[in-house]
Amino acid sequence: MKRFFKPVEKDGSSKKPTISASSSSVKGNEITKETAAVDEEKSEITKKDPLKFLTWNANSFLLRIKNDWPEFSKFIENYDPDVIAIQEVRMPAAGSKGAPKNPRELKDDTKPSREEKQIIMRALSIPPFKNFNVWWSLSDSKYAGTALLIKECIQPKKVSFSLDETGSKHEPDGRVIFAEFESFRLLNTYVPNNGWKEEESSFPRRRKWDKRMLEFVLRTSDKPLIWCGDLNVSHQDIDVSHPEFFSAAKLNGYVPPNKEDCGQPGFTLSERKRFGTILKEGKLVDAYRYLHKDQDMQCGFSWSGNPIGKYRGKRMRIDYFIVSEKLKDRIVACEIHGQGIELEGFYGSDHCPVTLELSARTNVP
Repeated sequence: MKRFFKPVEKDGSSKKPTISASSSSVKGNEITKETAAVDEEKSEITKKDPLKFLTWNANSFLLRIKNDWPEFSKFIENYDPDVIAIQEVRMPAAGSKGAPKNPRELKDDTKPSREEKQIIMRALSIPPFKNFNVWWSLSDSKYAGTALLIKECIQPKKVSFSLDETGSKHEPDGRVIFAEFESFRLLNTYVPNNGWKEEESSFPRRRKWDKRMLEFVLRTSDKPLIWCGDLNVSHQDIDVSHPEFFSAAKLNGYVPPNKEDCGQPGFTLSERKRFGTILKEGKLVDAYRYLHKDQDMQCGFSWSGNPIGKYRGKRMRIDYFIVSEKLKDRIVACEIHGQGIELEGFYGSDHCPVTLELSARTNVP
């Protein structure tokens, strides 16, 4: 997969193993045991599946790099994920004004865009990010967008950028990156916000997305799925800090004609029901709720409202790891890493990182 930058290698970290002439000698078509062992080890490294995952809505990747990168880098260094899924990258796709855009590459045709790209390149070219490959799916402007970082030692079999699974096509606004590994597939999504009104960019858009998402999970059920990202929905009452507040929320006094569309986007009955249908029919499990049955008022929410104003202390769990039922027995941990109304562990975003760890496969043929 083409990347926008050339990764900086650690000294000897990703170089081919050095084999002496005696150990690598070939007799006819027979390779010595030492060479075969090295090749087998390399093969296993490139074939293995990731086991540790992190998802985070960065709410502008560039701003996080400028303002919060040392703290976030330390977190990544300590957790050591195999895969990092980012939403709300908010970097425009490559392509000059009026020309077709390339959503897999960062814009760099103007002086400001080149400078911004260089900032990101530098940040991703030093530890702990230098040993990751990165895939982008970007919007035409500084809006939405996703990124997927995968350790170089783990090679996905395929990466695509839409719910239709076509490699050349990207979802509008760069909302999807879909990677296939040996034993499962990984879907990183920035789900459209429901909005407040019965207009094209709000309720109908979200209904269409949920319909396509249901079709997607049913169509791809031949292989286990890990679905992560900002899913923009709080499934149950215990997934929000103040259910009555969010149920009664309005924008400028507007009341939708259908009562199931009333309330805070992400907590309307219609969204929650459709999400429940996707989980049930897709045979999917909410990994965090699978392990954490009770509400945690301190650490149980991934989004927090502005600390100033009526949303102070109002929090929602809208960032998830959803896994196929076939994977639930492999869930080791699923944690939300932010806490409190002062947004500790949010690293400058209004969302905090969420992590998932799986156990290794057993009885692998």
